[in-house]
Amino acid sequence: MSVDTVSLTGWGRTAPTTAVRFRPRTHEEAAAVVRGRGPRGVIARGLGRSPGDAAQNAGGSVLDLTGLARVGRVDAAAGVVRCDAGVSLERLLRVLLPLGWLPPVVPGTGRVTVGGAIGSDLTGLDHRRSGSFARQVSALELLTADGEVRTVLPGTALFDATAGGLGLTGVILGATLRLRRVTTGLMSVSTERAGDLDDLLARFTAGGDRLPYASAWIDLTARGRATGRGILTRGEHAPADMRPAHAGRTSLAPRSGGARGRFRLPGFPPVPGGLLGPASAALYNEVRYRGAPRARTGELRPVTTFFHAADAFPDANLLYGRGGLVRYRFAVGHGREETLHRVVRRIAARRSPAVRAVLQRLGAADPGGLSFAVPGWSLALDLPAALPGLGRFLDDVDEEVAAAGGRVCLAADSRVRPETAAAMYPGLADFRERRARLDPTEAFRSDLSRRLGL
Repeated sequence: MSVDTVSLTGWGRTAPTTAVRFRPRTHEEAAAVVRGRGPRGVIARGLGRSPGDAAQNAGGSVLDLTGLARVGRVDAAAGVVRCDAGVSLERLLRVLLPLGWLPPVVPGTGRVTVGGAIGSDLTGLDHRRSGSFARQVSALELLTADGEVRTVLPGTALFDATAGGLGLTGVILGATLRLRRVTTGLMSVSTERAGDLDDLLARFTAGGDRLPYASAWIDLTARGRATGRGILTRGEHAPADMRPAHAGRTSLAPRSGGARGRFRLPGFPPVPGGLLGPASAALYNEVRYRGAPRARTGELRPVTTFFHAADAFPDANLLYGRGGLVRYRFAVGHGREETLHRVVRRIAARRSPAVRAVLQRLGAADPGGLSFAVPGWSLALDLPAALPGLGRFLDDVDEEVAAAGGRVCLAADSRVRPETAAAMYPGLADFRERRARLDPTEAFRSDLSRRLGL
C-alpha cells in the first residue's frame, strides 16, 4: 500500500486541501487504514470526478480505491456482475459491452468509479425508467467504522443511508450490479432543435418515454425570445437489424483529449487554460445551436459516443481558468416549471459564460436519504468560479429553488449553505441520526460533511 501527503480538489479545482492519501490493494489494507485513522477521520475517493469537496478531507486521511479495480465473472443467467468499488464505469462498459451487457444506469461520464456512483447515487439519461445507479445494486460490501466488512442489501436502513450517502456511512469496497442486455454496441439517436425553453419542455414531454434516454443542451447565453433554446437528444439501443453491414466491430476506445492546459471546443482553436468570456461563450453557443439539425432520426452512434461525449475532452475543467469551476445542479418538481424559467432567465440576463448546461427529466425519488432526484426537471451547468458576485448570485438562486421545493445536488456541490441544504433535504435530520448510530465516533468525514454539518 502506498502512502503520500497530497493537495486534493474536486474536478472543479476549487478549495484545495491537504490530506494523507492511502492506496490500498486489498480489503485488509483498507480496513487497517480505517482502524488506524487519526482524529480528522477518513473518506473514500475514486477518480476525483466529483466537482465539489465530497472526496476531500482536510488534515485527515483519504482512501484512494482505484487500486481495487477487479471485475468478476458476468452471471449471464442472472444478468449480474460483481466488481470492486474502484472499477471505473468506462472500464466496466468495455468489459460488458462485448458480452452483450450494459450497466442499466449510465451517467454522463465513464470516469467515475462504481463506489462513487453508489455513494453519489448518480442518475442516468433514463432515470424515469430505471431510477438511480443505487437502484441497480443487488448487494454491496461496506467497510464500517469498526473495521469490519458487511454485506448490505437493498431495503435496509444501512443501504438507504449509504446510497447517496457521500461515503459518510463507510467505505464501499465492492458491489453486485444488475445488468441490461443489449444486442449491439450502437445507439439509434434522434436530435431536434427547440426555439426557446417552452418549446424544449414541450418536446421533452411530447416524446414521452418512447425513446428511453433523453437530455438536452440549453443555450444559457441566448436572451429575448430565444431564451432557453436548446438541442434535445434522445436515443435507444439499436437492434441487430439496424447495424450497418460495413460497421464491423464497434470501437469502445474514447477519443483522445487535448494536452494538459489546452482544451479544444468544436469549431474553436485551443484555449490556453484561460477564462472563457461572455462573448466567446455566446459565439460558441450560437455555432453549436445553428450547427445542430432541425430534426433528425435514426442516426447510429457508438454507445460510448452517445453517453460519454464529454469524456473526449478530459481537461475541460481547465477552460474555466485558475479559479476552477462551480457546477450548479438543481432539480424542481413537476408543476414548478416557472422556477426553471426564472433561473434560466436570470442566468441569461447575467451574461454568464456558460457553455455546458444539461437538462434532464427525472422520475420517482430514490431511496437514499440524500439522493438527489425528485420527479421533475434537473438542470446542471458549469460556471467559472472566479466570476464576480457568483457566490451571492447562486445563494439567491438557492433560495428560489428551495422555495419551490427543489434541491441542489450535494454530490456536485462546493458552496451551498448548511441551512439551505437542510431546507432542501427533508430527510437530512434522519440521515444524521442514522449516521450517528452507525458511526458515533465520526470515523468518516469529508470537507463537505464538515461544511454542511452532515
